[in-house]
Amino acid sequence: MSQISGDLGDLSMFDLFRLEVESQSILLNKNLLDLEDDASSESLLESLMRASHSLKGAARMVGVDAVVKISHVMEDCFVSAQKNEIVITKTHIDHLLKSVDLIDIISKVDEDLQKQWYIENSQEVNDIVEGFSELSNEEGKSASKTKSTKSPAVTPESKDNKTSLKNKKLDVSSLQSTVTGSADDRTLRIDADRMSRILGMASELLVETRGVSKFSDSLNLLKHRQDELMILLGRWRDEVEASSGTSGREYEQVSIQRLDECRSMLIDHLSSLDHYDRRTTNLTNKLYNEVAGSRMRPFSDGLVGFKRMVRDLSRDLNKEVSLNIAGMDTPVDRDVLEKIKAPLNHLLRNAVDHGIESMGVRAENNKPQKATVSLSATHGAGMLRITVKDDGGGINLDRLKKKLIDKGLVDKKMISELEEPELLEFLFLPDFSTRDEVTEISGRGVGLDVVRDMVRELGGTVSVETTLGQGTKFTLQLPLTLSVISALLVNVADEPYAFPLVRVDRILRVPAKDIEVIEGRQYVRYGLDNIGLVSCAQILGFDVPDIEAEELTIVVVSDRLDRYGVVVDQFIGQRQLSVQALDARLGKVPDVSSTALMEDGSPLFVLDIDDLVRSIDHIVRGGRLGNVYQAAQDKIQSERKRVLVIDDSLTIREVERDLLESRGYHVDVAVDGMDGWNAVRTSHYDLVITDIDMPRMDGIELVHAIKQDLHLKSTPVMIVSYKDRQEDRQRGLEAGADYYLTKGSFQDETLIEAVIDLIGEVNE
Repeated sequence: MSQISGDLGDLSMFDLFRLEVESQSILLNKNLLDLEDDASSESLLESLMRASHSLKGAARMVGVDAVVKISHVMEDCFVSAQKNEIVITKTHIDHLLKSVDLIDIISKVDEDLQKQWYIENSQEVNDIVEGFSELSNEEGKSASKTKSTKSPAVTPESKDNKTSLKNKKLDVSSLQSTVTGSADDRTLRIDADRMSRILGMASELLVETRGVSKFSDSLNLLKHRQDELMILLGRWRDEVEASSGTSGREYEQVSIQRLDECRSMLIDHLSSLDHYDRRTTNLTNKLYNEVAGSRMRPFSDGLVGFKRMVRDLSRDLNKEVSLNIAGMDTPVDRDVLEKIKAPLNHLLRNAVDHGIESMGVRAENNKPQKATVSLSATHGAGMLRITVKDDGGGINLDRLKKKLIDKGLVDKKMISELEEPELLEFLFLPDFSTRDEVTEISGRGVGLDVVRDMVRELGGTVSVETTLGQGTKFTLQLPLTLSVISALLVNVADEPYAFPLVRVDRILRVPAKDIEVIEGRQYVRYGLDNIGLVSCAQILGFDVPDIEAEELTIVVVSDRLDRYGVVVDQFIGQRQLSVQALDARLGKVPDVSSTALMEDGSPLFVLDIDDLVRSIDHIVRGGRLGNVYQAAQDKIQSERKRVLVIDDSLTIREVERDLLESRGYHVDVAVDGMDGWNAVRTSHYDLVITDIDMPRMDGIELVHAIKQDLHLKSTPVMIVSYKDRQEDRQRGLEAGADYYLTKGSFQDETLIEAVIDLIGEVNE
């Protein structure tokens, strides 16, 4: 393959063709969707004509005849529209979008296989080309007929249609069979102007660093003068002691002269050092900001294909939906942008499928026939805020309650006590769907749990608000970047630790006299809230110190359910930290998410707030909470038999806990498999009860890990799951579980009987 010179000299002509197809496809998709709303736009038609013309030229250069044919008829279509010979309808848009898809597929076929691919798939290419002729004929026959033509995207598998345009559906999976899989692309595209600024500042920094050697030489001269001064002073002292004061006065004058020179040089050097420090600090900060900015991409880069997806999905569902996007230029870290594509895809599909009503229902409710889904991105409080909002029917809470009862997740008594935010939390459970039937689009209960898992992985949060009859809004709060965080540095047991600032609710300095004790636990009152106190040293495994100071230093943290005041030794301050992931061989280190370096090069741990809150919860519920102000006080100990309940469903956890505690067992809970694994390694339990389907570590993996551990393998493990098939039961028992129950069983005495069989009664 021929090579070209210049900045892209490492790319072949065919690689350049692929880049051309990639950029032009994005432009064609976007402008075609815009053209659907404004078919008479001359600027859009001109842009589309030029894009298809460019594709034709690029394809002709590398000899890809299939793309030449398709792009040629596309260009003819746009030229005809410019001449008012045809009117672009939705049917045209469908066919044009299908043509762009086929061009994109062809570009991904290996260059050496292009001719073979064209021979095997020439019929698909011919169908696309002939389809334009059919559209032109239909346009000429009857404009009204064209307007009433149904889109092939609505009924792609219809067997009654006679024309190849309507009954021919592009088999993407078969066409992609010869497409070569791309390797992991770690290429980072940087704006040319930004790169020029980075190079300019790097050059300045290089020049500035060369000044260090001159400054070093000057300091050496100062040291030499000081050495001379010391010698003169020594001689002066010797002369004064051995002879008259005349000779001493000569040495005195010379010494004073040298001393003045040293003072003057020192003042000049200190001034130069201060000036140099300011220059290099400013330049380094600008260089860092530019380099960090080079990792930022506009929010629009992560939205490629979303408008097309919403359009196609709404037509499949016989709905009219438009996607409005705000904040297209909002900068987002490229790693964050890559990771949120799937969650946003799920939320948009849910909005179209679940949120937006049918056109008939919207008409009955006097709503516009065309529904609106809004996607926006903004920066605020050092976080990236993304919202997905629809103007559909909202979530029917009564129907949701019935669904929860029918699935056995809650009983009628409990559901009457749940507030709206607690009810909406069930939407994020794995395998949970409000649909009664399974379709190709939804109903399997996969989607919102994926959204939450990904958001948690990024260190963010997701929330949902809904108003019946008006719509639903999902809000994602995410960090701006994964490589640098703003952190609150604290001192614990003479070691620095970092709290991610976005997860710190507030920091407090509380006089010791304001500490209150309720039911044996220490609290401080802040506003109307009582904030429970726990020593950070105890959480991290250190001895709880004897605090004698009259004021406590507290970091208030929380997750979605619990809130605590973590007592630390000292605030160090706020810092920007460049974080590094822990070595994968260490596994999940309890309460720690990553590492970083301080200014002096000292390492520190960045704390995992969700893990930290769970650890506090285990300590509190386990009766192992130390007194933060009177460390000598004996810890509260529980002599009851201890059971650990592990389930990612809040409701299931609480139902099982209430059932077991009513029989006298002491119960701790964990929110997923990894949380449970951390708990069993740090505390003793007489029994572990676990679900199977959980994020981070599922129940089968957890059981296997417990039974493979020399210290834990004797701990009885019971699986309680919705899965009641024989093969599921066999999997659990083969992993080492001592008991397997279905979740419906804990509503009667079966669960209690199983617990008694494994560990006996409480008073035994």
